[in-house]
Amino acid sequence: MPTHAEKRIMSHGAEQMYDLIADVSAYPNFLPWCTAARINSTKPTEDGTGTVIDADLVVSFKLFREKFASRVILNPQASHIDVEYLDGPFRYLNNHWQFNDLEDGTCEVDFFVDFEFKSRVLQAVIGLVFNEAMQRIVRAFEKRAQDLYG
Repeated sequence: MPTHAEKRIMSHGAEQMYDLIADVSAYPNFLPWCTAARINSTKPTEDGTGTVIDADLVVSFKLFREKFASRVILNPQASHIDVEYLDGPFRYLNNHWQFNDLEDGTCEVDFFVDFEFKSRVLQAVIGLVFNEAMQRIVRAFEKRAQDLYG
Protein backbone atom coordinates (compact mmCIF):
# COMPACT_ATOMS: atom_id res chain seq x y z
CA MET A 1 0.00 0.00 0.00
CA PRO A 2 2.84 2.44 -0.60
CA THR A 3 1.51 5.77 -1.81
CA HIS A 4 3.47 8.73 -3.06
CA ALA A 5 2.04 12.09 -4.05
CA GLU A 6 4.22 14.99 -5.04
CA LYS A 7 3.97 18.35 -6.75
CA ARG A 8 7.19 19.64 -8.18
CA ILE A 9 8.05 22.83 -10.09
CA MET A 10 10.15 22.00 -13.12
CA SER A 11 12.22 24.48 -15.10
CA HIS A 12 10.69 23.21 -18.35
CA GLY A 13 7.26 23.68 -19.89
CA ALA A 14 4.31 21.36 -19.39
CA GLU A 15 4.47 20.08 -22.98
CA GLN A 16 8.11 19.10 -22.65
CA MET A 17 7.52 17.31 -19.34
CA TYR A 18 4.41 15.61 -20.72
CA ASP A 19 6.40 14.36 -23.74
CA LEU A 20 9.16 13.04 -21.47
CA ILE A 21 6.74 11.04 -19.29
CA ALA A 22 4.70 9.85 -22.30
CA ASP A 23 7.83 8.31 -23.90
CA VAL A 24 7.46 4.99 -22.08
CA SER A 25 9.80 3.15 -24.44
CA ALA A 26 12.70 5.37 -23.28
CA TYR A 27 12.30 4.51 -19.57
CA PRO A 28 15.04 1.83 -19.52
CA ASN A 29 17.51 4.50 -20.70
CA PHE A 30 17.22 6.55 -17.51
CA LEU A 31 14.87 5.14 -14.85
CA PRO A 32 16.48 3.21 -12.00
CA TRP A 33 15.46 -0.45 -11.86
CA CYS A 34 13.61 -0.29 -15.22
CA THR A 35 15.47 -2.78 -17.38
CA ALA A 36 13.10 -3.15 -20.32
CA ALA A 37 10.01 -1.60 -21.91
CA ARG A 38 7.91 -2.94 -24.74
CA ILE A 39 5.02 -1.16 -26.39
CA ASN A 40 2.42 -3.82 -27.24
CA SER A 41 -0.20 -1.60 -28.87
CA THR A 42 -1.02 2.02 -29.56
CA LYS A 43 -4.47 3.26 -30.51
CA PRO A 44 -6.54 6.45 -30.25
CA THR A 45 -8.77 6.96 -27.23
CA GLU A 46 -12.49 6.39 -27.81
CA ASP A 47 -13.13 10.14 -27.96
CA GLY A 48 -10.18 10.67 -30.31
CA THR A 49 -8.48 13.26 -28.08
CA GLY A 50 -5.58 11.10 -26.97
CA THR A 51 -3.71 7.83 -27.23
CA VAL A 52 -3.89 4.53 -25.37
CA ILE A 53 -0.64 2.60 -25.05
CA ASP A 54 -0.48 -0.93 -23.70
CA ALA A 55 3.05 -1.59 -22.50
CA ASP A 56 5.14 -4.05 -20.52
CA LEU A 57 7.85 -2.84 -18.16
CA VAL A 58 10.46 -5.04 -16.54
CA VAL A 59 11.66 -3.85 -13.14
CA SER A 60 14.69 -5.42 -11.45
CA PHE A 61 15.61 -4.77 -7.84
CA LYS A 62 18.23 -6.86 -6.05
CA LEU A 63 17.13 -10.50 -6.51
CA PHE A 64 13.69 -9.57 -7.84
CA ARG A 65 12.83 -9.21 -11.52
CA GLU A 66 9.20 -8.57 -12.35
CA LYS A 67 7.34 -7.78 -15.56
CA PHE A 68 4.07 -5.92 -15.44
CA ALA A 69 1.61 -4.74 -18.06
CA SER A 70 -0.09 -1.39 -17.93
CA ARG A 71 -2.33 0.79 -20.02
CA VAL A 72 -1.09 4.36 -20.40
CA ILE A 73 -3.78 6.86 -21.37
CA LEU A 74 -2.31 10.00 -22.88
CA ASN A 75 -4.47 13.13 -22.93
CA PRO A 76 -2.30 15.91 -24.42
CA GLN A 77 -5.10 18.51 -24.47
CA ALA A 78 -5.54 18.20 -20.71
CA SER A 79 -1.79 17.62 -20.11
CA HIS A 80 -2.74 14.50 -18.19
CA ILE A 81 -1.46 10.91 -18.16
CA ASP A 82 -3.23 8.02 -16.40
CA VAL A 83 -1.73 4.58 -15.90
CA GLU A 84 -3.97 1.56 -15.37
CA TYR A 85 -2.62 -1.78 -14.19
CA LEU A 86 -3.30 -4.77 -16.45
CA ASP A 87 -1.22 -7.72 -15.26
CA GLY A 88 1.79 -8.67 -13.18
CA PRO A 89 2.98 -8.74 -9.58
CA PHE A 90 0.61 -6.12 -8.16
CA ARG A 91 -2.77 -6.42 -6.50
CA TYR A 92 -3.38 -2.95 -7.89
CA LEU A 93 -1.52 0.06 -9.28
CA ASN A 94 -2.92 3.58 -9.65
CA ASN A 95 -0.75 6.26 -11.19
CA HIS A 96 -1.38 9.67 -12.70
CA TRP A 97 0.52 12.71 -13.89
CA GLN A 98 -0.81 16.25 -14.38
CA PHE A 99 1.27 19.01 -16.00
CA ASN A 100 0.37 22.69 -15.54
CA ASP A 101 2.22 25.56 -17.23
CA LEU A 102 3.17 28.46 -15.00
CA GLU A 103 3.49 32.09 -16.11
CA ASP A 104 7.29 32.10 -15.96
CA GLY A 105 7.65 29.26 -18.50
CA THR A 106 8.12 26.56 -15.89
CA CYS A 107 5.49 24.00 -14.99
CA GLU A 108 4.06 22.22 -12.00
CA VAL A 109 4.11 18.43 -12.22
CA ASP A 110 1.58 16.65 -10.02
CA PHE A 111 2.52 12.98 -9.60
CA PHE A 112 0.61 10.27 -7.74
CA VAL A 113 1.25 6.55 -7.39
CA ASP A 114 -0.42 3.96 -5.17
CA PHE A 115 0.22 0.23 -5.40
CA GLU A 116 0.33 -3.05 -3.54
CA PHE A 117 2.26 -6.17 -4.46
CA LYS A 118 0.56 -9.57 -4.40
CA SER A 119 3.66 -11.01 -2.70
CA ARG A 120 4.12 -10.16 0.98
CA VAL A 121 7.88 -10.57 0.53
CA LEU A 122 8.02 -7.98 -2.27
CA GLN A 123 5.71 -5.69 -0.29
CA ALA A 124 8.00 -5.93 2.76
CA VAL A 125 11.14 -5.27 0.69
CA ILE A 126 9.69 -2.21 -1.06
CA GLY A 127 8.33 -0.92 2.22
CA LEU A 128 11.89 -0.64 3.54
CA VAL A 129 13.15 1.45 0.62
CA PHE A 130 9.99 3.01 -0.82
CA ASN A 131 10.66 6.68 0.03
CA GLU A 132 14.25 6.48 -1.17
CA ALA A 133 13.14 4.70 -4.34
CA MET A 134 10.53 7.36 -5.12
CA GLN A 135 13.11 10.13 -4.62
CA ARG A 136 15.54 8.36 -6.98
CA ILE A 137 12.82 8.02 -9.61
CA VAL A 138 11.84 11.70 -9.31
CA ARG A 139 15.50 12.72 -9.60
CA ALA A 140 15.88 10.47 -12.68
CA PHE A 141 12.99 12.25 -14.42
CA GLU A 142 14.46 15.63 -13.47
CA LYS A 143 17.87 14.65 -14.84
CA ARG A 144 16.29 13.30 -18.02
CA ALA A 145 14.51 16.64 -18.52
CA GLN A 146 17.78 18.50 -18.04
CA ASP A 147 19.58 16.16 -20.48
CA LEU A 148 16.86 16.55 -23.12
CA TYR A 149 15.92 20.21 -22.75
CA GLY A 150 18.95 21.88 -21.15
